[in-house]
Amino acid sequence: MTRLNKYLQRFLVNWPAKVLSLLLALVVYAFIHYSSIGARSVTIPITVLLPGQMEAQSLVPASIDVEIRGNEHIIYLINPDSIAAVADFSKVDKEGISAANVRLSYEKEVFERGEITLKASPSSVRVLFGPRSDP
Repeated sequence: MTRLNKYLQRFLVNWPAKVLSLLLALVVYAFIHYSSIGARSVTIPITVLLPGQMEAQSLVPASIDVEIRGNEHIIYLINPDSIAAVADFSKVDKEGISAANVRLSYEKEVFERGEITLKASPSSVRVLFGPRSDP
């Protein structure tokens, strides 16, 4: 029992300095870890799948911005051509404004291994549809 008290007393001696040192070490670690995280914005073409029986009466976007976040040394090595964007309106069957989420396609395993995240901007696309006016 005296041995346990001896170790406990040794541990508790100067405890404020030990706690402060631990907190300072965590702050330094977090600063170094997060200071190398950067962001890059690229513009990629978007594929918009339109319905067969309806016609788009507003502008259909041709490209979107994608934000690539991760290690600064890795994100600039990513080829934007390896990322594809799709907005699917193929199931639209009534007139009016419809919205579709932008789906990004990429090699998930490679991006997850490199701790890289992608975010489309805008995350959804809105298009006004009306009846088809074929001659």
